[in-house]
Amino acid sequence: MSEQTAGISLIVGLGNPGTEYAQTRHNAGFWYIEAIARRFNIVLKSESRFSGLTGRGLIDGQDVRLLLPSTFMNLSGKSVVPMAKFFQIAPANILIAHDDLDLPAGSIRLKTGGGHGGHNGLRDITPHIGNDFHRLRIGIGHPGHKDKVHGHVLGRAPKAEQDILEQALDEALRLTPMIVKGDIARAMSQLNGFKPT
Repeated sequence: MSEQTAGISLIVGLGNPGTEYAQTRHNAGFWYIEAIARRFNIVLKSESRFSGLTGRGLIDGQDVRLLLPSTFMNLSGKSVVPMAKFFQIAPANILIAHDDLDLPAGSIRLKTGGGHGGHNGLRDITPHIGNDFHRLRIGIGHPGHKDKVHGHVLGRAPKAEQDILEQALDEALRLTPMIVKGDIARAMSQLNGFKPT
């Protein structure tokens, strides 16, 4: 992988729509997009043709579109795919942020490519655009048994856990300008070693 790759034109956060899901762990990808929108003054508006909330703005001079699908998680492709195709955005120029059961809560990883890892949102996207997009994996921890996964991802984190999740999101937000400019390798080296205090 080269040090400098093509910049990011589209950042997607995965989650479920509606106030009942807003604070659940499965919506960690939404939290990241909402933080970007606040930091860089990007207004998110409903866009029916893309089945989601979208916005466009500059992040350190880089023209970036944001997307929060308003489909449910397992139908994320119905939002992401039409938007990527309409604006002719290649997978290499897309960053998708999502919760990750396989990472401890409060850890965060940036990676390029790979499978869907059982994540229902990614599972619905990859058949249509392939695997070559970038992913921001936001660790939410695993409850220890597969029977508890549904309740875990759709549950709210207790305060101590929410605090470390917010630390991880703050670190991702700090490095977002580096990511969107295409300096993925350097962003990985800084982000992937992050540990909440």
